[in-house]
Amino acid sequence: MKSVIERLTLQSRCETELINITDTVRQFVARSGVQNGVVFVMSMHTTTGITVNEGLPDLEADIAAMLERLVPENQPYRHARWLHSDGQMAINAPSHLRGALLGFQVYFPIENGEMVTGARQTVYFVELDGPQHRHYVLQALGQ
Repeated sequence: MKSVIERLTLQSRCETELINITDTVRQFVARSGVQNGVVFVMSMHTTTGITVNEGLPDLEADIAAMLERLVPENQPYRHARWLHSDGQMAINAPSHLRGALLGFQVYFPIENGEMVTGARQTVYFVELDGPQHRHYVLQALGQ
């Protein structure tokens, strides 16, 4: 069995932003040499998410708006407190909770050296606490 891992970075531009990483994942699968197996996509942050949806700007805006409705900014979150470990106030509870709703990883089958997706599936790295410099990991596993 073969395992190939690549660590990538990106720079988000907005507080909440859906960043299409589908082509990056497809190119990684092609470079990996894995013909049959699985590709994992994982964010390294708790205030981001990884999700799959149709790649349309109106859906991207709808997803961001839905997350804001489900987890509003001005609530008495317990996380809004002094964090001794960070030496500062925690002010991003909504970002953490939105990330928990989305999840931080997805995976797709690899067949004949290509990522298997639905015709309209787009892989998004979702920034929830930006803008920031972010990290994510791709792993191809198989033969």
